[in-house]
Amino acid sequence: MSVGTVALVVPDEIDLVSWDLYELSIPATVFGKPQPDLADPWYELRLCGTGERSGHAGPGFGLRTPYGLDDLVGADTVIVASVPELCVDAAAPVPERLVTALRRAHDAGARMVSLCTGAFALAEAGLLDGRRATAHWMHTAALAERYPKVEVDDSVLYVDDGDVLTSAGMTAGLDLCLHLVRRDLGPHVANQLARRMVVPAHRPGGQAQFIDLSVPASDERGLAPVLEWARANLDRPLTIEDLARRAAVSPRTFYRRLHETTGTTPLQWLLNQRLGRAQTLLESTDLPVEKVAELSGLGTANNLRHHFVKQIGVSPSDYRRAFPRAAVTR
Repeated sequence: MSVGTVALVVPDEIDLVSWDLYELSIPATVFGKPQPDLADPWYELRLCGTGERSGHAGPGFGLRTPYGLDDLVGADTVIVASVPELCVDAAAPVPERLVTALRRAHDAGARMVSLCTGAFALAEAGLLDGRRATAHWMHTAALAERYPKVEVDDSVLYVDDGDVLTSAGMTAGLDLCLHLVRRDLGPHVANQLARRMVVPAHRPGGQAQFIDLSVPASDERGLAPVLEWARANLDRPLTIEDLARRAAVSPRTFYRRLHETTGTTPLQWLLNQRLGRAQTLLESTDLPVEKVAELSGLGTANNLRHHFVKQIGVSPSDYRRAFPRAAVTR
């Protein structure tokens, strides 16, 4: 199964600075390194420069690539990892050639993705009008003020609006890239790739974009072992009291700490984990739906179907057909 071409925009109209490399390296790592034992063929990554170097003798550096903005058209996925700082902090215009190329790529059917400040480019192209979107929380106020037609949400890690996806800054970009792999190749491949990168496949909660990033370190240290234990015992009946007892706190304290850490309630967190386990089993095994429901802790096949349709939007059978095991090479 081919997952197509990913065109990554490299904003080289001014010199790149070192901190721009983080957002660029995330999609380059996820989509640019072949993983033939997980899926073959893997993505084809193209670094597409904007082709307007200023020659400014600043502290940054340039990147040579054979691909330009014209190569965005025809790509299956287009990613804008960032825009120059002047476009954000000083309200300088996003380069018109980039804006035009993004519109053309979208019109040609590409899936459009932004990481961090790349949302300013998608917004300037009008691709976020009437949509919910996000960016790094330090820049969401400017994004909302400059583009009032965009429904800016600064509380989420990423937003998946089908053919247009946006993420917050820094590591949230990795959350979104792994989410794209999960959409394209299923949870088994995404989980294995995340394990190789030594990161979570997705952060706690089925709707990973709703996680509160400002997690107190003490709470994280206190809850992490309990949450890992819960994930390893999802086939058992678990209650808030069980988890609180294992964390050596009262149910009320556990509820508060988990909400502060994940942005959701203990019962919703457990449901999200169970659904995630069910997704993995559906994608990576031939177990009957009844057994998947049992192993994921959702009890019966009817209960699994109910929550799957409500939370994910498709039935377990339809989900399994969307991610056939033949797509995975082992």
